[in-house]
Amino acid sequence: MQIETAETIGHAPPADYHFDIAIVGAGPVGLALAGWLAKRSATSRLSVALIDAREPGAASADPRSIAVSHGSRAMLESSLGFPADATPIKRIHVSQRGQFGRTLIDHDEHGLPALGYVVRYGSLVTTLAQAVSKTGVHWFTETTASTPLHDHEGVTLSIQTATGDRTIRARILVNAEGGLYKEADTSAAPSALSDDVKNTRDYGQTAIVGTVSVSTPQPGVAWERFTPEGPIALLPCGGARQADYALVWCCDPEEAARRSQLPDAEFLAELGSAFGERMGRFTRITGRAMFPLGLNALNALVDRRTVAIGNAAQTLHPVAGQGLNLGLRDAHALCDALSTNGPTTVALSLFAQRRSLDRRMTIGATDTLARFFTVDFAPLAAMRGLALSALELVPPVKTVLARQMMFGQRR
Repeated sequence: MQIETAETIGHAPPADYHFDIAIVGAGPVGLALAGWLAKRSATSRLSVALIDAREPGAASADPRSIAVSHGSRAMLESSLGFPADATPIKRIHVSQRGQFGRTLIDHDEHGLPALGYVVRYGSLVTTLAQAVSKTGVHWFTETTASTPLHDHEGVTLSIQTATGDRTIRARILVNAEGGLYKEADTSAAPSALSDDVKNTRDYGQTAIVGTVSVSTPQPGVAWERFTPEGPIALLPCGGARQADYALVWCCDPEEAARRSQLPDAEFLAELGSAFGERMGRFTRITGRAMFPLGLNALNALVDRRTVAIGNAAQTLHPVAGQGLNLGLRDAHALCDALSTNGPTTVALSLFAQRRSLDRRMTIGATDTLARFFTVDFAPLAAMRGLALSALELVPPVKTVLARQMMFGQRR
């Protein structure tokens, strides 16, 4: 869903509901923010609404696998919980297909039980939803939202529910739903999100995703394998003999379309040829799907009394698996800022300042990796090999990179 920004008005229209904070989107990032705010409501006294377009429990069966860093797990587990069926990532193996150079990142090097975890999207949403349901958050399900109206004291939001149209009045509106803002009316007043709105890039790649099984698994090891077409990521996700891996195969759009139509045996043979034999043969593929890859990142997270976090603020290339983790850090920082009991404008300004460095570093690093490791040019391939070897030979540099991926820049 896309929320349209409308003009600033001089007064607040009548509303059916009044809250301090209204959150649009009940994915992991929106749920986490709602839960964190509610847990702090005893001291901050904030009233929170969560607006969810889906039916209750609709996301629980979603089989997609997502990567959650150790830092993100710590933030979630401390107050909301974490899925018991998560599969730990204890080592990450990064290499190039057909070229020299590789680096290993091991959990023992950082004194951690795991570098990250692979969880089913449905399991994560269910765990967070159960935590939120035990709080005072007012949860609107099967509800869509559109056209927020800003005034000097807050935002009025139109919502469409199963029983009719309603309006919500909120001091702050948070867009945690996937998709970027757009202008509702070209005659509307200028918006901070419409002037220099976003940083965009089309990578010219499509990701094929699914779950594959291998004949010789290496439990706890995640693979990032760079090929001339694009990276192949394999993330351990359990299964019989710990032989199942979540696949993200980035390749040319035409090739992705062709491969998506191949019989399983032919698809697995091509995947094996591209990835290599480090885990034996690929024996099974389920849940095959594909989606185009691009960068879309808002340059400003705050527009008057409206805040964008998670996929509403940025969508990234899946290399290094940073999208969800960056979104969760957005939500945690916003919760910290809004729990200070200070003036709203000060809290939102503080949030924007605190998120600036982490967003720049994570978005920049992901964008660089996506481009640097996908150019099929021999001298550049040699440079990539040297870079991977340098990470292995200079542990402090590897440590800085690994900790950025696990924890980001939080202040």
